[in-house]
Amino acid sequence: MPEYEKHLYMILFPINALVASQLDADNFGKHYTTGSAKHITGKVIFAEIDINYRNDYFKIEDYLEKTVPHENGEPKKTKFIKSYNVLEHVDLDAIQKLYLCTRNGMVLPLEPKEFTYQGESGKTRIYQEITPLDTLVATNKIVREFGDFITTKTQSKGAPKIFFTEIDFDIDHFLESNRNKDIYQIDLPGVNPYRFFDCIVELQEHPEKMTKTIGLGNILREISYKYLKHGFWFSKGEELKFFPMPSIADLEDKYFYWWKYVR
Repeated sequence: MPEYEKHLYMILFPINALVASQLDADNFGKHYTTGSAKHITGKVIFAEIDINYRNDYFKIEDYLEKTVPHENGEPKKTKFIKSYNVLEHVDLDAIQKLYLCTRNGMVLPLEPKEFTYQGESGKTRIYQEITPLDTLVATNKIVREFGDFITTKTQSKGAPKIFFTEIDFDIDHFLESNRNKDIYQIDLPGVNPYRFFDCIVELQEHPEKMTKTIGLGNILREISYKYLKHGFWFSKGEELKFFPMPSIADLEDKYFYWWKYVR
């Protein structure tokens, strides 16, 4: 019977689950996007978790023991450990790499990096909460402030940990192009342009407001990875773990075969 290295993967989108697998990251992403009847189409985001990570909430050891090759020698592709409250019980230090999968199974690895960019204070930004919340949010807060607010300072709209990204969208252009028009238009699929307009104006007129909910649900299902600014963050209070997107130059050079299939 062949030997395969075992892995722990945390799926972050379109679901949140902890999975044991004998596939490497490239083949896991390909299996989950194109080779499994459980998930047929659409992008997938997942992270590799330290194989030695343990938490009493998960029966990791039990499921790793069951992650063995099939009788025909093929590796065990997925062994689901947990599909509920997963991120809330994973330490940020245990998250080693992040992987972005295209619809056709191409996988882009992202390494963690210290996040030092602050940005203009008071500028309105659009954040897509990915898991465990699933909300498109407008806020005047920079990344670190937003993550801290959502995970420690609000109960009605928060969670103990959050995985999110920033949408790269020209808000000023949107406001100017729609001002005084009867019919608003927006280049974000599934987003109500009138609701979006009202949220942005209210934040600008009332900077003391923390956040405005633009819409429930995740526009990652429809938009391209090209719409994402900076990368992805895991946040727990003041603790922040950042996975930056590669530069356009690196995407066109080092990751050409992933970049060419991004839509």
